[in-house]
Amino acid sequence: MARYRGPVEKIERRLGVSLGLKGERRLAGKSALEKRPYPPGQHGQRRTKISEYGLQLREKQKARYMYGISEKQCLRAYKEASRRQGNTGANFLQYLECRLDNVVYRMGLATTRRLARQIVTHGHILVNGKRVNIPSFVVKPGMKIGVKEKMRSNAQIQRAIELTNQTGISPWVDVDKEKAEGIFTRVPEREELNVPIEERLIIELYSK
Repeated sequence: MARYRGPVEKIERRLGVSLGLKGERRLAGKSALEKRPYPPGQHGQRRTKISEYGLQLREKQKARYMYGISEKQCLRAYKEASRRQGNTGANFLQYLECRLDNVVYRMGLATTRRLARQIVTHGHILVNGKRVNIPSFVVKPGMKIGVKEKMRSNAQIQRAIELTNQTGISPWVDVDKEKAEGIFTRVPEREELNVPIEERLIIELYSK
């Protein structure tokens, strides 16, 4: 799934929720989900009853597509969340939020997590002054994240920074827009994460 290359708006229609996979189209109100709020295909408008397992699987798919992770990475996140103290579901989402590609997205340096992953993979991101090209790198509070100087004028990055004036920047990152850099100040609380995911169902699925 982390290498999915298909039409992402079909995924949102199938799952019935916006996952932020199309940044500017979503902000402009032009997403396919808003125009056709039902699953794709000739039978998309039929009402179907979903089993308990189906509900659990759907929530896991939401998390995988939203954060751009594979099944193996999703399972790893669950195991890490289980080892930590506290609520496993909250730990699961917090772990995903600490991925470098997600932090770059939360800082407003990319319009989507997919674009943030590409920026990281191409080596344009510095962590504490050192180049890191691993999207799954776990960012810890206090770490400084920034774009390499020669990439700060990149049109896509500048456009993303411009759009943050509409969406706002997450309160757990402190960003200097002019320098295209910032600090990951803390791990967000579950209540702060406005994500359409019922993490409890994902934990139930993996704990069977």
